Amino acid sequence: MTASDIRRGSWLTQFIPAGLQPYATLARLDRPIGAWLLLFPCWWSTALAYLATGKSLDLEFLRLFIMFAIGALVMRGAGCTFNDFVDRDFDRQVARTAERPIPSGQVTPKRAAIFMVLQMLVGFAILISLSPFAIAIGVASLLLVFTYPFMKRITYWPQAWLGLTFNWGALVGWAAVTNDLSWPALALYAGGIFWTLGYDTIYAHQDKEDGALIGVNSSALRLGNKSRTGIALFYGITVILFAAALFLAMQQRTMMESYSLPTVVLCSALALISLQFVWQVRTLEQDDPQDCLRKFKSNSLIGWLLFLAPLVLIVLLGL
Repeated sequence: MTASDIRRGSWLTQFIPAGLQPYATLARLDRPIGAWLLLFPCWWSTALAYLATGKSLDLEFLRLFIMFAIGALVMRGAGCTFNDFVDRDFDRQVARTAERPIPSGQVTPKRAAIFMVLQMLVGFAILISLSPFAIAIGVASLLLVFTYPFMKRITYWPQAWLGLTFNWGALVGWAAVTNDLSWPALALYAGGIFWTLGYDTIYAHQDKEDGALIGVNSSALRLGNKSRTGIALFYGITVILFAAALFLAMQQRTMMESYSLPTVVLCSALALISLQFVWQVRTLEQDDPQDCLRKFKSNSLIGWLLFLAPLVLIVLLGL
């Protein structure tokens, strides 16, 4: 079994011309979990804003749903391209990343930079379709995007910076619907940061030996044998903040005859999320890269649960 994170025999080799496959790999199209993790905060906050403002699901919701999906895909690709461009010398020294397109020579740094710009232009075209306030919030995220790859050089907590970056959509989605920022969005954003701290600490355990050798820092190295406790703490705070976001959004809703139904739906979603987190922490084999990757990918279930809960309420309360 190879240590490389390049997937062999993926759908890329069947549907994308050979000359474009390295660029698809560079954008991580063969590994969509990163795009999902970037997308979910956008979808969460959009649904939560609709719930808080008493809106029914409409064509504008569908438009935002689709626009955020495309935007997350291309901006995740742009971020990965920039990260690989910056880390190309480190990646050559790590077994998991040595075969990526730039360190392996399949894509030159110059062509990678051009590819990154093209992806960002698509993302910008989507961003400018939002309200001016949402555009301003979205543009502000670029500072986080372009500084993240350097964090692993100066701190043991690059996962915290990734959390700030990956969950920015929680602010953009809310702003796109309400044209402001309020406590539900801020609580959702904060919860997303701790969620990322948890799942990316698990992910970082795949590279901890190589990272220690070449001087790349991570929360996995910082926590070491205390990682399970640290991840449990991160996930516990995540649940508290997600609960705050959901119930604060319900409090903002003007047409509420009874809190019994929303409470049942929201508590059920939070209970399922908590159980999934408990499963991750209790069964994690932090010295097994395959198990770490499996636990990391399982966080897509968290994303779906937190997205579907407000959607169910919007439909039920609209009946």
